[in-house]
Amino acid sequence: MQVAKMISSDAAATAEAEASRHGMTSRPYEMVRQLGSCNAVVVFSARGCPMCTVAERLLFSLGVGPTIVELDRHVEGPDIREVLRELADGQGQQQPVPAVFIGGKFLGGVEALMACHINGNLVPLLKHSGALWL
Repeated sequence: MQVAKMISSDAAATAEAEASRHGMTSRPYEMVRQLGSCNAVVVFSARGCPMCTVAERLLFSLGVGPTIVELDRHVEGPDIREVLRELADGQGQQQPVPAVFIGGKFLGGVEALMACHINGNLVPLLKHSGALWL
């Protein structure tokens, strides 16, 4: 079972083409890719989002210190949210936040995170990404 999905260069190229068609620059795509690949765990979040809080607290309770990007405080938050919406749509999710990346791979939202935790796949995934050492 595949629990995470890489942002492939083909997907990035397609997303960039789509963005340029809508008048957006490729910068938000590059920011998402860069943050996701340079940090063991990244949570794209929004203040006041209860599911974002659930995702963050679960990770903290496991001893992980994720990089948290609050989109409502970020200059390019709306554009980044559109990138995340496209990723979420690709997995049949309704909401773009929270968006969880582990080891450079897009895991999904809170549902995917909780499913991995319940199935016992989350801790090994976090260890493999370098977010947990024990």
